[in-house]
Amino acid sequence: MNSDTLTIHLKSIADIHKVVGLSKPKHPLFSILRFEDFPKPELTQRTKLISDFYQITLKTVCPCKMQYGQTPFDFDEGVISCFAPRQVSIVEKDFAFAKAGWIISIHPDFLRTYPLNQKIKSFGFFDYEVNEALILSEEEQKAIETIFEQIEKEYLLPIDQFSQDVMISALDLLLTHCNRYYNRQFITRKTQNSELLNKVEKILNHYFYHSDEQKLPTPAFLASQLNLSPKYLSDCLKQLTGQTTQQLIHDKLIEKAKEILTATELSVSEIAYQLGFEYPQSFSKIFKQKTNQTPLEFRQSFN
Repeated sequence: MNSDTLTIHLKSIADIHKVVGLSKPKHPLFSILRFEDFPKPELTQRTKLISDFYQITLKTVCPCKMQYGQTPFDFDEGVISCFAPRQVSIVEKDFAFAKAGWIISIHPDFLRTYPLNQKIKSFGFFDYEVNEALILSEEEQKAIETIFEQIEKEYLLPIDQFSQDVMISALDLLLTHCNRYYNRQFITRKTQNSELLNKVEKILNHYFYHSDEQKLPTPAFLASQLNLSPKYLSDCLKQLTGQTTQQLIHDKLIEKAKEILTATELSVSEIAYQLGFEYPQSFSKIFKQKTNQTPLEFRQSFN
């Protein structure tokens, strides 16, 4: 990390209020704020932010553009981004907050005794990058804004024995909508995603047929080549093909292995090492899972 970068670790909800220059939160483990109320940030240097809580942001007006994959978008439409605890964000000196919208901050302890504590971990979009945000349609934005307004209204009321239950229920509904709309986005942007699938094919073909790599490609490697997060890439491919990134890598691996088995007399161990496996048994196991044959049985079927 650049030595000129300042690191700020936000360990509590109160810390974020302090950093942005707002009064203490009404609840120690939860807050909802409007971007309209944020003072102008006065950053003197590049800043790395690490927070220990979940965040959900809805930006409706923003003084900048963003990219969805390779496609630029203005913030004329509502944009939702979700962040898991301990994710790192880099804020440049010329950073500006969205001009309208909300930011919800949730400490994991706020969810601890609720089913949402486990459910929230199943939502892959908390591990997406900022450029993989959810772009809302006008109708979707209205539905989401209604939920944010309900959460805000409850947050501003005096805390009683039902406050947490009500906010948890609204959060559950909000995240269910996000999950639904993300799946819609994968479908409606299928043209761009089909292009993505072609790029995945090209990268894997080059890796297996034209490079001297002696190790297996990983989903993280593939995602880095496409400037995407591993989770987003896997979810996108799953929507397109019914298979995860790892499964597609294995398909290409088996395709290559079949060629070597039929065109050479290399032993199974030699083929396994050539393909990047540390242990031949691992190669044989994957081959059997994919083809219902051992590598030797496949080879013998061609003799």
